[in-house]
Amino acid sequence: MGNTTVTGQPDAELDLRGVICPYNFVKTKLKLEAMEQGQILSVLLDDGDPIRNVPRSVSNEGHTILSEDRVEGSYRVVIRRREDE
Repeated sequence: MGNTTVTGQPDAELDLRGVICPYNFVKTKLKLEAMEQGQILSVLLDDGDPIRNVPRSVSNEGHTILSEDRVEGSYRVVIRRREDE
Protein backbone atom coordinates (compact mmCIF):
# COMPACT_ATOMS: atom_id res chain seq x y z
CA MET A 1 0.00 0.00 0.00
CA GLY A 2 0.96 3.62 -0.21
CA ASN A 3 2.33 3.81 -3.73
CA THR A 4 -0.34 5.09 -6.06
CA THR A 5 0.01 4.33 -9.74
CA VAL A 6 -1.65 6.45 -12.39
CA THR A 7 -3.88 3.50 -13.25
CA GLY A 8 -5.14 3.35 -9.66
CA GLN A 9 -8.07 5.32 -8.35
CA PRO A 10 -7.32 8.94 -7.49
CA ASP A 11 -7.58 9.86 -3.83
CA ALA A 12 -10.02 12.65 -4.67
CA GLU A 13 -11.92 14.05 -7.63
CA LEU A 14 -13.19 17.52 -8.53
CA ASP A 15 -15.72 18.23 -11.28
CA LEU A 16 -15.01 21.81 -12.32
CA ARG A 17 -16.85 21.76 -15.63
CA GLY A 18 -18.71 25.04 -15.97
CA VAL A 19 -16.41 26.74 -13.45
CA ILE A 20 -14.64 29.76 -14.94
CA CYS A 21 -11.06 30.93 -14.42
CA PRO A 22 -9.66 31.67 -11.92
CA TYR A 23 -12.15 29.91 -9.66
CA ASN A 24 -11.34 26.50 -11.13
CA PHE A 25 -7.67 26.91 -10.20
CA VAL A 26 -8.53 28.30 -6.75
CA LYS A 27 -10.74 25.27 -6.04
CA THR A 28 -8.05 22.90 -7.33
CA LYS A 29 -5.36 24.59 -5.21
CA LEU A 30 -7.48 24.51 -2.04
CA LYS A 31 -8.32 20.84 -2.60
CA LEU A 32 -4.67 19.93 -3.12
CA GLU A 33 -3.65 21.81 0.01
CA ALA A 34 -6.20 19.83 2.02
CA MET A 35 -4.83 16.51 0.75
CA GLU A 36 -1.91 14.44 1.99
CA GLN A 37 1.48 14.78 0.32
CA GLY A 38 1.83 12.62 -2.77
CA GLN A 39 -1.91 11.95 -3.05
CA ILE A 40 -3.60 11.98 -6.46
CA LEU A 41 -6.35 14.42 -7.47
CA SER A 42 -8.42 14.01 -10.63
CA VAL A 43 -9.96 17.24 -11.97
CA LEU A 44 -12.51 17.63 -14.77
CA LEU A 45 -11.99 20.88 -16.69
CA ASP A 46 -13.60 22.51 -19.70
CA ASP A 47 -11.80 22.97 -23.01
CA GLY A 48 -10.34 26.40 -23.76
CA ASP A 49 -8.97 28.65 -21.02
CA PRO A 50 -9.43 26.13 -18.16
CA ILE A 51 -7.33 23.37 -19.74
CA ARG A 52 -4.74 25.93 -20.86
CA ASN A 53 -4.46 27.75 -17.54
CA VAL A 54 -5.16 25.35 -14.68
CA PRO A 55 -2.47 22.71 -15.36
CA ARG A 56 0.15 25.44 -15.86
CA SER A 57 -0.88 27.18 -12.63
CA VAL A 58 -0.88 23.88 -10.73
CA SER A 59 2.63 23.09 -12.04
CA ASN A 60 3.80 26.55 -10.93
CA GLU A 61 2.63 25.64 -7.42
CA GLY A 62 5.01 22.66 -7.47
CA HIS A 63 2.49 19.88 -8.09
CA THR A 64 2.96 17.24 -10.79
CA ILE A 65 0.60 16.82 -13.75
CA LEU A 66 0.48 13.06 -14.34
CA SER A 67 -1.90 13.04 -17.30
CA GLU A 68 -4.39 15.06 -19.33
CA ASP A 69 -7.07 13.05 -21.14
CA ARG A 70 -9.89 14.34 -23.30
CA VAL A 71 -13.26 13.09 -22.00
CA GLU A 72 -16.43 13.95 -23.93
CA GLY A 73 -15.67 17.58 -24.68
CA SER A 74 -13.82 18.25 -21.46
CA TYR A 75 -10.54 17.11 -19.93
CA ARG A 76 -9.55 14.95 -17.00
CA VAL A 77 -6.32 16.19 -15.46
CA VAL A 78 -4.60 13.94 -12.92
CA ILE A 79 -2.38 15.76 -10.45
CA ARG A 80 -0.02 14.45 -7.77
CA ARG A 81 0.14 16.72 -4.73
CA ARG A 82 3.62 18.04 -4.06
CA GLU A 83 5.57 16.78 -1.11
CA ASP A 84 6.30 19.75 1.08
CA GLU A 85 9.80 20.31 2.38
